[in-house]
Amino acid sequence: MQPAIQPTPYELLEVLPEGLTGEVLNGQLYTQPRPSGPHGRVSFKLASRIDGPYDEGLGGPGGWWIFIEPEVHLVRDVEVVVPDLAGWRREHMPLPPKDHRFEVTPDWICEILSPSTGNKDRRIKLPLYAHYGVSYAWLIDPNKRTLETYRLVASDWIETGRFADTDQVAAPPFESVAIELAGLWLPAWP
Repeated sequence: MQPAIQPTPYELLEVLPEGLTGEVLNGQLYTQPRPSGPHGRVSFKLASRIDGPYDEGLGGPGGWWIFIEPEVHLVRDVEVVVPDLAGWRREHMPLPPKDHRFEVTPDWICEILSPSTGNKDRRIKLPLYAHYGVSYAWLIDPNKRTLETYRLVASDWIETGRFADTDQVAAPPFESVAIELAGLWLPAWP
């Protein structure tokens, strides 16, 4: 009798039911439901503020590709992350992939923290991003209305800024054009 062949974590990720997002981190499959309203709002609004000046070059330097929830293969089908937002300098990735696998390490990632993913984002994903050479990381907490920015220096994350509420953000790698935080947040619930 032949032993049963166990599916790899990535094979399990590929067959997740609709409504779940999966990642393979340190050889383990992690899943989470689709984002909440505040999370989705922050993701869309931040992407739109960065996209114009940095992706399209409208009133800014251009030269970037910005994507929402790309499937990034740090190691193809083995180490797979899905940052909330990611950006690549076009000099590092001249064209996006034709399929869903981004195999070039992003230059910048942004994770939007939630009660269910915040610990994983900080303790598992940030070290992976550092290990694979992501240069910049931003962490946004929609509940606290905060943004933390980091730069990778010699394999360690160095904080480059903390912002909140209605601050104007000019932080690496997007320091050429200030980003206004005010419109990112949903009104407080009554």
